[in-house]
Amino acid sequence: MHKREDGYHNLETIFYPVPLCDVLEIKKMDEEFPSDTDCDLKVTGSAVECDESKNLVVKAYNLIAKDYQLPRVHIHLYKRIPMQAGLGGGSSDAAYMIRLLDERFRLNMGIKEMERYAAKLGADCAFFITSEIAYATGIGNILSPADSENGNLNGYYLVLVKPDVAVSTAEAYASITPKTPAKCCRDIVKQPIDTWRDELINDFEAPIFANHPELSAIKQKLYDKGALYAQMSGSGSTIFGIFGVKPTDIEQHFPNMFSYVCRL
Repeated sequence: MHKREDGYHNLETIFYPVPLCDVLEIKKMDEEFPSDTDCDLKVTGSAVECDESKNLVVKAYNLIAKDYQLPRVHIHLYKRIPMQAGLGGGSSDAAYMIRLLDERFRLNMGIKEMERYAAKLGADCAFFITSEIAYATGIGNILSPADSENGNLNGYYLVLVKPDVAVSTAEAYASITPKTPAKCCRDIVKQPIDTWRDELINDFEAPIFANHPELSAIKQKLYDKGALYAQMSGSGSTIFGIFGVKPTDIEQHFPNMFSYVCRL
């Protein structure tokens, strides 16, 4: 990871899609419906601490509306992905809003054009246009294949644990020390998973764990439960564990925390 002259950081990372998702619905707004905006957003489910006009879903609509003729719309966003979790929840919402607008109103944009629009909304937004395993460079917007279609993780189980700890992106980047990795993460993920623990490192972990030791404790507990590999996701604060067999009693081991288990 290196800091750029524009204030952003060049990075190397792996994006991996998981089944956890929000729900996004869109309907045309009646011409007589009293609304001060062309994009009326309702958010339910997990709490979102964000002004409606600043939500990435609304920003995605406004961005596309500059170049395409769109009707006024009602949007319902049901949030399941927790906020400030390092899981790309807001970014995925923005990308899927672009995809939904393209499909619903037959804009015929194509993958590359949708990725170009998505990249304007956030560094990792473009990944979610196709949601395929990717090796990302630049600020997270330059994508290339990272592995085979199913990757090394096909058939493994993934556990996500998100405590009531919020780590802002600004906090994460302010505390990191940029450095060149000893080995590219794209090469490491092609190796047997039992080699990852010693070689696949998230540079955000050390400074964030120092400020939030409870995150380190969650990671260790996942290893104690039998995880083959565990790490903080992105800039946190979700910790994930990869298991060879489906783990049990996850909710009991991580009470009062968001937890999610799926097969990859």
